[in-house]
Amino acid sequence: MAKLWGGRFSKNTNELVDAFNASIEFDKRLYHEDIRGSIAHAQMLGKCGIIPAEDVEKIVAGLETILADIEAGNFSFEVALEDIHMNIEARLTERIGVAGARLHTARSRNDQVALDMHMYMKREIVEIGELLLQFEKALLAVAKKHDRTLMPGYTHLQRAQPITFAHHLLAYFNMLQRDFRRLQGVWSGADMMPLGAGAIAGTTFPIDRFDVAEQLNFGSVYANSMDAVSDRDYIIEFLSFASVLMMHMSRLSEEICLWSSTEFGFIELDDAFATGSSMMPQKKNPDIAELVRGKTGRVYGHLQAMLVTAKGLPLTYNKDLQEDKEGFFDAVDTVKFSLAVYSDMISTMTVNVEKMEQAVSKDFSNATDLADYLVRKGLPFRQAHEVVGKCVAYAIHQGKFLPEISLEEYKTFSALFEEDLLEALQPENCVAARTSYGGPAFSENAKQFSRGDVLLAEQQVVLDVLYARIQLI
Repeated sequence: MAKLWGGRFSKNTNELVDAFNASIEFDKRLYHEDIRGSIAHAQMLGKCGIIPAEDVEKIVAGLETILADIEAGNFSFEVALEDIHMNIEARLTERIGVAGARLHTARSRNDQVALDMHMYMKREIVEIGELLLQFEKALLAVAKKHDRTLMPGYTHLQRAQPITFAHHLLAYFNMLQRDFRRLQGVWSGADMMPLGAGAIAGTTFPIDRFDVAEQLNFGSVYANSMDAVSDRDYIIEFLSFASVLMMHMSRLSEEICLWSSTEFGFIELDDAFATGSSMMPQKKNPDIAELVRGKTGRVYGHLQAMLVTAKGLPLTYNKDLQEDKEGFFDAVDTVKFSLAVYSDMISTMTVNVEKMEQAVSKDFSNATDLADYLVRKGLPFRQAHEVVGKCVAYAIHQGKFLPEISLEEYKTFSALFEEDLLEALQPENCVAARTSYGGPAFSENAKQFSRGDVLLAEQQVVLDVLYARIQLI
């Protein structure tokens, strides 16, 4: 098939070059954005008197039929035409003749692909935002069910202090809140309209870039044509957001793997979100958690690849920038899968309340509370720390836990110990006493639940506004 750049070349490109150069196998998912952008461009050309009104009508009608064909699965993409832009334009020209050849007036594939990617990202941001919101809701709902479920909190993967399962889940809820904030920032970078920048230096035609931006509901227009066609900051920002989000999900994945093991036994995943072994009939594997943990590195790789691609490029467009799409598309798909499956997996898992509470009553995670007890009796904390450390060493030697040591034994370490120390050592009392802002006390959980409900409602308002904006195109 003859190339659309025609006259400069006397030969078609080598088949291997066609295959290596082509991006159609992955950028065909941009078809909706490419067609909507072309319709807006054509209508602007007509308003500005650059092409005849009758040609605009033919172009718009032709593009709408092509959109219908693609969505119906009746469109054949040609590798020889390289990308989504040339596939659509070639088919349009075949259907409507010379009017189709006028569509590309005052634009380049450089600013065209930039437009498509900006539009596509905005749509994906809203979809990811909705999935993120659903996952946050799932975490908050499970946390509310377990506001008084005790468990050990860990540092260095060693039992540290008693907390609640709700408090643990709320930590991830807060991470996701920051992820949502970062996602809003990604929208700001994507909400800039590049079309009209041409290949590098704009155009000599009297176009109206702001008209196109208004048609496509962009918040702003790139102020520099060279920046418009070479900018991939918005993709790097998305991949940065995706990497941090996946890091948070990977940390939770590791906890899921630990908690669901026989050694912990804190949770059991629903059968629908676990797999068995082809050899060992007793196995129930947390494969989804492992997959999300594994795919996190894949997303990191896409961010690193994009940074490396961009770091050595002179202005403006270079073919290297074609590498922005595969990694971006894959990161989008990975994030959406991870969020969707985790919402359901977290909602359906069984929490072994008794096993968690048994764990927190058979350890030394209440040692800090015993030190605090001595501080309240007047002993400086560093001295209290030393006294309790000796108590722990003694208990270990005796094969006991702190609540099992008698008052007489405690008094050999400090005369400040009195009958009320056993109450201070009870895990539920240890948790209830930690009423500092953001702490795990039951009263603080209630405050965090209320705050969470407010934040989720605010996020929904944000998404409703963004959704309305993409629905207009």
